[in-house]
Amino acid sequence: MTRLTETRLEIPFIAENSEILAAVGVVGIVILMVLPLPPMLLDLLLSFNITFAIIILLVSMYILNPLDLSSFPSILLLATLFRLSLNIASTRIILLHGNEGTMAAGKVIRAFGNFVVGGNYVVGCIIFLVLVIINLVVITKGSGRIGEVAARFTLDSMPGKQMSIDADLNAGLIDEDEAKARRLMISQEADFYGAMDGASKFVKGDAIAGIIITLINIIGGLAIGVLQNGMSFSGAAQNYTLLTVGDGLVTQIPALIISTSAGIIVSRAGVETRLGRTMASQLLGQPRAIAIAAAVLFCFSLVPGLPGIPFIILSIITGTIAYFLMENEKAQIREKEEHQQIAEEYRSREDVDLLPPLDILSLEVGYGLIPLVDVQQDGELLNRIKSTRQQIAREIGLIVPPIHIQDNIHLDSGEYIILLKGNEVGRGDLKINYHLAMDPGGGQGGIQGIPTTEPTFGLPAFWIKKDAKEDALSKGYTVVDLPTVLITHLSEIIKRNAHELLGRQEVQRLLDSLRASYPKVVDELVPNLLPLGVVVKVLQNLLREQIPIRDLLTILETLGDWASMTKDIDVLTEHVRRALSRTITSLYQNADGEIPVISLDQSVEKILSESIHRSDEGSFLAVEPNVAENIMNSLLKNIEHISSMNEKPIVLCSAGIRSHFKKFLDRFIPNLTVLSYDEIVHNARIRSLGTVGLSNADQTI
Repeated sequence: MTRLTETRLEIPFIAENSEILAAVGVVGIVILMVLPLPPMLLDLLLSFNITFAIIILLVSMYILNPLDLSSFPSILLLATLFRLSLNIASTRIILLHGNEGTMAAGKVIRAFGNFVVGGNYVVGCIIFLVLVIINLVVITKGSGRIGEVAARFTLDSMPGKQMSIDADLNAGLIDEDEAKARRLMISQEADFYGAMDGASKFVKGDAIAGIIITLINIIGGLAIGVLQNGMSFSGAAQNYTLLTVGDGLVTQIPALIISTSAGIIVSRAGVETRLGRTMASQLLGQPRAIAIAAAVLFCFSLVPGLPGIPFIILSIITGTIAYFLMENEKAQIREKEEHQQIAEEYRSREDVDLLPPLDILSLEVGYGLIPLVDVQQDGELLNRIKSTRQQIAREIGLIVPPIHIQDNIHLDSGEYIILLKGNEVGRGDLKINYHLAMDPGGGQGGIQGIPTTEPTFGLPAFWIKKDAKEDALSKGYTVVDLPTVLITHLSEIIKRNAHELLGRQEVQRLLDSLRASYPKVVDELVPNLLPLGVVVKVLQNLLREQIPIRDLLTILETLGDWASMTKDIDVLTEHVRRALSRTITSLYQNADGEIPVISLDQSVEKILSESIHRSDEGSFLAVEPNVAENIMNSLLKNIEHISSMNEKPIVLCSAGIRSHFKKFLDRFIPNLTVLSYDEIVHNARIRSLGTVGLSNADQTI
């Protein structure tokens, strides 16, 4: 919504010195009450008063919302004070110099006294009283009542609006900045209508003061003219009354205009269009009513004694307007029927677009974890999630989609659920106001805490109070806060399921980004050599085993080299893995620069190689059950041995069986890393920590 106060079209001098000019203006108003003014300056100020009132009226008609002119109560106060100061200044001139003639108070007052009322002070008095009554009884009273009701209902609706904003924020429909802006708007709206309720009293008091000042001027002028200046009663009445009435009119007309502006502003609540457009659309929205009005006007022209020509002219004008409006309405009805026909053609289909969009990644938290998300409560989880998404993008080359966070009343206070495409892939339970302490293997002595299991890797841990953190750290424990526990779990879930986050749309974005720098590589490969779907499958295979795809250029170059020889996705994936040997080597090297591995005995390699069967649907590994059991038992013993050494178990085998052996192991140990010799650079240091072997009986199979 565009606010008038936010418009940047400003006069530089006024914008830079607005505060000084405002202060000078207020001081000038006070000076007007004290110092006498020459008639020429009084004419200028009276003209400015009328101009300012017209500007306020036009602005009130063009604003879209009352809050676009939220300073109106202050403007109304200053305008009223300015008019009263002009009354004082003009009264001083009229009473001191009224005997000199009607030009004594300046040309503006004389013009309103002579031209506007025809030089008849009786007519002038009547017109003045009519204007005051209209302003006081009709406009001011009505706008004041509207302001009172608007202020009361605005205050009554504030709690409901605040709750609605909180609900939208918790549901993720708006962000924190939007929520703050809406709360500020509600507060400003309440302040505005409350101020307008009181500001209407300024206008009422101004009208009453105008009547009293006029009576004082007439009585005082007659007394001064007759008793002090020796004028006749009729001459004094003619001069002083005309000047006083002219003064009253020249100040009451701007007062009436500003009162009308106040009524327009407070009566426009809930309307987001300009007044002229609103009136036109609503008054012209019923063409039949306008047609009936045209017929009534024509009937009036036939009534004897009434002027026929004006009514006939107005009847023709309104009838023409009604005709064009009816034609426009018929055109809109035809267009609506066409849209309905189009909609009926699709009504037989299942409209899946009506279903809410499925969030790729979402996080549901219990009510006790809301402070971690709420920025107003210094929650840092949102910023941590943003940083995690950026870090994952740098590490593996995958742009993680936005994560939708919402509360779930069905969860326990500290519980959270991580969802992937609407399905639960992770769950944890945090203890509010506690830290998680884990023994990395070098802990010295026990600590006081609540035993638990770390949610990411399932390691034993303790919930400890915040004041026990230093003690746990001194004993060698790793201590993390609640956001870190949740972020670590979320990050690991994303990495484990990265292949499910990568689809055709995401790959196409990656290709488009790479095309900007290497157009030949991308255009030659897709779709000339390989369809997009094959590239997606290869990248998914890499991410499934947590191989980064950030070196997309090397991946596409390799696919381009081998695409003419094979379209087998597994074979292409193995070629890409070999091309990424530097990345894979650095990924699994430990702090000493070594890759600790579990190797396969030659007999196992031979059996696995001979167990690979190929068909039209692809190749697969078919191992005898007793052989598979023997291999798994030997492998599990080696894994247990390596884990006790705080090393990550990695299986090393030949390139020919790597992908098949990995698929075989995924049924039993899904997250086990399997590498081939070709995927490790030749100068890497490999340290074998165990060998998977078979018994003699099995080797003969």
